[in-house]
Amino acid sequence: MVEVTLLVPWIVFSFVAAFNFGIFAYALISTQNAARSAAMYASQSLTVAQSGSIVTQVCPYALGELGDAPGVGGVATCTGAPVTVAVTARSPGAGNMNTVRVSLTYNTMQLIPLPGLMAGSLSITRTVEMPIRN
Repeated sequence: MVEVTLLVPWIVFSFVAAFNFGIFAYALISTQNAARSAAMYASQSLTVAQSGSIVTQVCPYALGELGDAPGVGGVATCTGAPVTVAVTARSPGAGNMNTVRVSLTYNTMQLIPLPGLMAGSLSITRTVEMPIRN
């Protein structure tokens, strides 16, 4: 019984650390996928990439990829927390080609902070640059 009493705090600490790590890992993967999906849509043509409403056009694709991430359910826009999208058409961009650059920031919800190991929340930014297809 004494052994269990001494080990319970470590077991709880390990469970919380594994839970937080899993949520943060899922958020990293989802944010990368969302940025890539938004960039694929924006890279249809230079006209689409330069349109004034491109952020509202790519937002459903980004939110579709982030749909299961904590704190994103019910979010309808990509102009404020927890999801922010910025789209820039570059002419010429990388490799002397017209490109579109999408930068997506996702702020995770507040989780259980572990002092010295993991913060309670995380701000993840991913940037994807794709050549414009047409």
